[in-house]
Amino acid sequence: MKTRAEFLAARRGRRLNGPFFMIEALDRGDPAPARYGLTITKKVGNAVERNRIRRRLREAIRTVCRADMVAGFDYVIVARRDLLEAPFELVSSELSRRFLRVRQGKPERGGGATTRPGEDPSGTT
Repeated sequence: MKTRAEFLAARRGRRLNGPFFMIEALDRGDPAPARYGLTITKKVGNAVERNRIRRRLREAIRTVCRADMVAGFDYVIVARRDLLEAPFELVSSELSRRFLRVRQGKPERGGGATTRPGEDPSGTT
């Protein structure tokens, strides 16, 4: 993904939070290969640190996570500073886990409407 419009469109999709990054995943509705974009804000660190984070994420996707991405989806990965010191294996496994959540269609913990035990899920009493 390269244009601002593509990044903004992905904001309409699902949000999957994690300890090292947040992923926004949007179903484009076509069978084309999955695309991804990386966002690392200046709050994360200086240019050298942001570029190291970018390189780590690209390498994790290239070597481990590409197969877990769903065709027809756009992914925007918003990195956090903790990714810089995290072991590479942990980063790639977290990334794979988030991509698999999109594939399975499972809702993210803490998001969406939930019901309490004994409560009517339709919201009527």
